[in-house]
Amino acid sequence: MTRVAVLKGGRSLERQVSLKSGARVQDALERLGHDVIGIDVGHDLVTRLREVAPEVAFVALHGRDGEDGTVQELLEALGIAYTGSGVSACIRCADKVIAKHHMRDAAIPTPDFFAFNETAFKELGAADALPAIEERLGFPIVVKPAGQGSALGIKFAAAAKDVPGALVAAFSYGDKVLLERHVDGRDLAVSVLDREVLPVVEAVPREENFYDFESRYEIGRTDFVCPAELPEEITERAQELALEVWDVLGCRGFARIDLMYCEGDGELTVLEANAIPGMTETSLLPMAADAAGLDFDRLIERIVDLAHL
Repeated sequence: MTRVAVLKGGRSLERQVSLKSGARVQDALERLGHDVIGIDVGHDLVTRLREVAPEVAFVALHGRDGEDGTVQELLEALGIAYTGSGVSACIRCADKVIAKHHMRDAAIPTPDFFAFNETAFKELGAADALPAIEERLGFPIVVKPAGQGSALGIKFAAAAKDVPGALVAAFSYGDKVLLERHVDGRDLAVSVLDREVLPVVEAVPREENFYDFESRYEIGRTDFVCPAELPEEITERAQELALEVWDVLGCRGFARIDLMYCEGDGELTVLEANAIPGMTETSLLPMAADAAGLDFDRLIERIVDLAHL
C-alpha cells in the first residue's frame, strides 16, 4: 500500500475536467488498496502536502500550474515523487510554440506556423506582417493560444477579415498566440506509456467539423475508434512519430501526442503533445490502454509505479 496524494482541480480554465480526472483516479487507487488523499490544489498546497506526507503525488492537474512544470518543480523541492513528465518536459509540452519549434528542429512534420506575444503586436507592429503570414499559411488559418489545452480558445479564420477577432479571442487566454496552417484530415491520438506506444485512437465529432472542448468532454458528442481504422503503414508511422516526439520533448511516465492524417496525400503531421492527458470517461489515454489490454485500474497502478523525483 502506498500513500498517494491526488492533485486535482486548481485554478486553470480546465478545473472541471481536472476534478473529473482526479476523482476517477482516486476511485481507482482506492480500489487498488492504496491510502489515497485527494487535494483540490490551492494556496495551501504545500501545507496540505506536509500534513499528509504522501509517498507519491498523482498529478491530475490540467492547464496552468499542472501541465507547465509549476507543480512538478514544487514537488521536487519538497522531495515528493510524482507521476508524469519532469519539469523541463512539461514546460516544453505546455507551450505549443516551444513544442513546435523543437519538433521542427528535429524534422518532425508539424503544420507551418508563426507565433507572437502581445508585445510584438503592441510594440513591434506585428499586425502589419499579417498579410505576409496569411499568404504563407493560406486560409483557413488556425489561431490558438500557446498555453491552453482541451482546444480552449482555438478559432478558425476562413479569411483575412476573421484574423483580428481570432487573435483577440486567443489573447484572452494568454499572452502568446500561434497562427498555424490548417490541416484538413482525421484527428488521431497516440498515447505512450513508459515508451510503450499504445493503439491509435481516432476522434470523430458527430456534429462539429472540429474536435472542440465540448466534443472532448461531453459524452455522446464524439465517436471514438480504437484501434483507428487506418492502413497498417499509417498506423506504424503515427506510432513512430509519437515516439519521436516523446523523445524530443523528454517525456516520462505517460503522454499523448495528437496528429492529423490527410488521406488525400497520406501525410501525417503532429499538432502537439500533452504531458498530463485526461483521465475522464471520454479521455483518449485510458481508451488506448484498454484497447491494449490494460484496464483503467491497472493503467493507474502502472503510472504510480513509474512515479519519480
